Amino acid sequence: MPTNSIYIVIFVFMGLLYNKLQEDIRFIEGMKACINCGTCTAICAASEFYNYDPRVIADTVQSKDEEKIEELLKSETIWYCGECMSCKTRCPRGNTPGLIIMALRALSQEMGYFTESEKGRQQLAVKRTVGQWILDFGYCLYLEGVGTELHPEQGPVWDWIQKNWSKVFERLGANYKGEGVGILRKIPEEALDEIRKIFEVTGGNARFEKIEKYSKMKAEELNLEFGDGIDNEYFRHIYSYNNNKHTRE
Repeated sequence: MPTNSIYIVIFVFMGLLYNKLQEDIRFIEGMKACINCGTCTAICAASEFYNYDPRVIADTVQSKDEEKIEELLKSETIWYCGECMSCKTRCPRGNTPGLIIMALRALSQEMGYFTESEKGRQQLAVKRTVGQWILDFGYCLYLEGVGTELHPEQGPVWDWIQKNWSKVFERLGANYKGEGVGILRKIPEEALDEIRKIFEVTGGNARFEKIEKYSKMKAEELNLEFGDGIDNEYFRHIYSYNNNKHTRE
């Protein structure tokens, strides 16, 4: 390869990840000029419990060090943030680490790096529950999906409620799966079609497809059965496995 071509290749790949972050409006709004003061960490609820430091996140990204940014995209770290945005209210330089995290998460999903961490792999579980419920039912929390098989902490009372939805919610004044208005009403098909169009236009469906694609690849790497829905080996693994190394000692 001619010398000039080598320089061109190096130039193209230098700053690739940082440049991709700069395409995200959340990163543009969230990354101003970190002075490493640590105010965001002091106010951060997640940093009190997890091995998580938003100051380090902002400083790392600001360095434009591609290797360190790639490490972040593959790490557990970017999945600890609760996106409460407390950091936005306190930063003296107008940074919002929470928005930076959102951009990092999106890029991690885009590149497939999310499958390299335990918490990242759980994105498939979120997609197949909350994400799919929104598309199928119009609700991010679909009550029939929250059974004790996946949520044993709900206990036997929840099992009884699962079998008596209509009676329970009628007494509470809800319009459970009913037509018209009211809490827990049935979402009209035309409204669901509109939601699906929003997902398509905004790239939500494409993102879901990538989460499925990269998750399947990871399942094959781990030699775990991969199937649709929640009744398969890979889903059960990512949903229940915990290495117990996430919280502060």
